[in-house]
Amino acid sequence: MNTTGKVILAGTIGAIAGATAGILLAPKSGKETRDDIAEKMNELNDQIHELKNRGQKVAEDIKKSVDEQKEEMLNGAEK
Repeated sequence: MNTTGKVILAGTIGAIAGATAGILLAPKSGKETRDDIAEKMNELNDQIHELKNRGQKVAEDIKKSVDEQKEEMLNGAEK
C-alpha cells in the first residue's frame, strides 16, 4: 500500500473512532444512538465509495498517460 493509501486509511479509521466515541458518549436514548450510528455509517459508506471512485479514476488516468508515453517512445525509437 502506498503512502497516500495509508494516510486515507488512517484518516478513515480516525473518523470512525471519533464519531463512534462521540455518539456512544452522548446522553441520548438507545434508539436515538442507534439511529445516529446508522446515519453516520451511511455517510461513511458514501465517502468510502466516493474515495474508491476517485482512486479508480486516478489509476485509469495514470495508466492512460503511461500507455501514451510508451507509445510515443516506441514511435520515436522506430524513426
